[in-house]
Amino acid sequence: MEPVLRISRGGTLAITLDGLTTGQAAILSTIIRATDCGAGLTPAPLSFSTHSNAAADRNSALILTGAPDQLKRLAPLLATDQRIPASLVQQLDSLLDNYLRADYKIDCRGKILDLGSRTHVMGVLNVTPDSFSDGGRFADADRALAHAREMAAAGADIIDIGGESTRPGAEPLSEEEELRRIIPLIERLSAELSIPISVDTYKSAVAIKALQAGASIVNDISGLRFSPDMARVVADFGAALVIMHIRGTPRTMQQDPVYDDVVDEIRSYLEKGVEIAVNGGVDREKVLIDPGIGFGKTLQHNLELLDRLNELRAIGRPILLGTSRKKFIGTVLEIPEPDQRVDGTAATVAIGIERGACVVRVHDVKRMVQVAQMTDAIVNGKHRTEYKVRSSE
Repeated sequence: MEPVLRISRGGTLAITLDGLTTGQAAILSTIIRATDCGAGLTPAPLSFSTHSNAAADRNSALILTGAPDQLKRLAPLLATDQRIPASLVQQLDSLLDNYLRADYKIDCRGKILDLGSRTHVMGVLNVTPDSFSDGGRFADADRALAHAREMAAAGADIIDIGGESTRPGAEPLSEEEELRRIIPLIERLSAELSIPISVDTYKSAVAIKALQAGASIVNDISGLRFSPDMARVVADFGAALVIMHIRGTPRTMQQDPVYDDVVDEIRSYLEKGVEIAVNGGVDREKVLIDPGIGFGKTLQHNLELLDRLNELRAIGRPILLGTSRKKFIGTVLEIPEPDQRVDGTAATVAIGIERGACVVRVHDVKRMVQVAQMTDAIVNGKHRTEYKVRSSE
């Protein structure tokens, strides 16, 4: 049985314990009725409900609801009853610990990102002639360097460099051309800037050259699915890793994507990606997850993902969110030009932070640093002095 966590509109957690026998469900129900673990902690009392699985009469699900503190107090009470499987109690406790965790620190080959202190901003630098947003503005090396410096000076915590367009319908790029576009830039910026440089690639051979050139993060849109040895490469260099969800490939991903439950399926995909990374030698504490807004999702999928983003906190890894200038914003606001979607992007960044995003990947760094700063002050109580815009390095 794998507990599944959901969050209601009012912030109440609902944890579904599926695959229980009828007897186990009855025992759990009796224990919960007898406990006062929620008394006086929050206005919302701890409650439960059961339902039968129509496909198998012997299977039941127990749905626990309550505030996080209430549910955390329940786990040790369940552990005192030997009739309750110890594995279930451990899973429940781990799920809640993951959801409540906020102290993430990512070691990027010696450069530490303290994600628990404030929301971090990743600046996008696409050195492609066919980017959906930049339209080749930074394909020229000098302009790309200048823009990276501007983003760092504006407060970017990471620069994410991509040499291959992954817009919907994009064709794959050769390794040779991708390397030609990005390696000189990574070499220059990693030597010049003190902030981490991320390489946006799903090819392990490209990642090796980028890490040798000074990159310290691999941002893999395939979630380690396209290059089987990517995890080993990241581990060998001691780099950080972003595991993203995608349905299909960039060329095919928007061809009628369908999900039974978009958040549940993406959560499972990301959990499996983290498992692949750890099995490949990557330090779990160096892994971030990205739900892949716009990568094999419809408008409604993207909106639901943003609304339910906090459910992904239960994976226990910091969330990176990339919504900047994307088509779904243009669809909602009826704005066809990507560079005119800055205000719409700001709304998604603010709600993403409120829902648990630790890093936001954006094109308009200066404005989104301000959005993150203000949202943090409201949601997380982060003090304004923690945001110090860097001088050029």
